Amino acid sequence: MNTSQNTMTDIRYMPSYSVPEAASYLRIPVSTLRAWIGRQRDFAPLIIPAQERPLSLSFINLIEAYVLASIRRKHEISMAKVRKGLNFISSQFGSSHPLADKEFETDGIDLFLREAAVVYNQEGQIILADVIKQYLKRIERDIHGLPIKLYPFSGRGEPDEPRFISIDPRISFGRPMLARKGIPIEIVIERYGAGESIDELTNDYECSQEEIEEALRYRIWKEAA
Repeated sequence: MNTSQNTMTDIRYMPSYSVPEAASYLRIPVSTLRAWIGRQRDFAPLIIPAQERPLSLSFINLIEAYVLASIRRKHEISMAKVRKGLNFISSQFGSSHPLADKEFETDGIDLFLREAAVVYNQEGQIILADVIKQYLKRIERDIHGLPIKLYPFSGRGEPDEPRFISIDPRISFGRPMLARKGIPIEIVIERYGAGESIDELTNDYECSQEEIEEALRYRIWKEAA
């Protein structure tokens, strides 16, 4: 898909997140994300930030970083190989954001792996492609194939983790929220930090204990980062 929509008015392309904020949402080190956007010495960018000054990322950038993290989560593919694969599929799809496009999920993974010379053996490459596809299922898309919602990880990063948390650029300025209730997790974290119990929060929001605990895991990761 050629993402030639009017990115000046599409909220998904607008600067919305600082680098530390985006890194905390995706559970990746800030230093890793800074390298991917070309803010570390000797690293050419894999992701072009939505805004340079102040440095800010868009929801589409967030999706690109999520896909990169998914590719590297189980298999250490070098940045040089990733860059080679991205350059190839960018030229094939005519897209400036190939990792965020539907074609990457449907047709691009095999092309990407082949161009990146990721061929452990036939079986190994198939397994890697299947794993990436499982991660991509946590991206919800519109009728044009562009991302509209992400269900990020808060646990160990397994593709079958429950989808308790969502990020939707149209709601709460794209901040993480309880997916089923649309409640920003920062509110849950704030109330818990003020002394309210998990039982009180589950009763007030009419949600499960697992949903509240999922929100609180974000706090643990953010503080650790």
